[in-house]
Amino acid sequence: MILPTKRLAPDRSLLHLGAEILSLLQEPKSVTRLWNELQQRREGNTADAVVTYDWFILGLDFLFTLDTVRMDQGILKKNRTYAVERSGCERVE
Repeated sequence: MILPTKRLAPDRSLLHLGAEILSLLQEPKSVTRLWNELQQRREGNTADAVVTYDWFILGLDFLFTLDTVRMDQGILKKNRTYAVERSGCERVE
């Protein structure tokens, strides 16, 4: 479910879906806007499997679990400082 397997195509895995969600989250967005953009992107690419809203929410849960996104007043944002703070490196903007 998290990683692709023999029976789970890469584009259905939560790892791939999470990466796709992060790529769409270049700016803060509502969950609805992010869902709509993901649907539009997937419709344009027939190679990708259809993603249900439940699977999309699991992808968001996966990202929350990894602490890569956060919710701020109903808006989703990337949590850019996570990796930098944990590694002890200085943040470069």
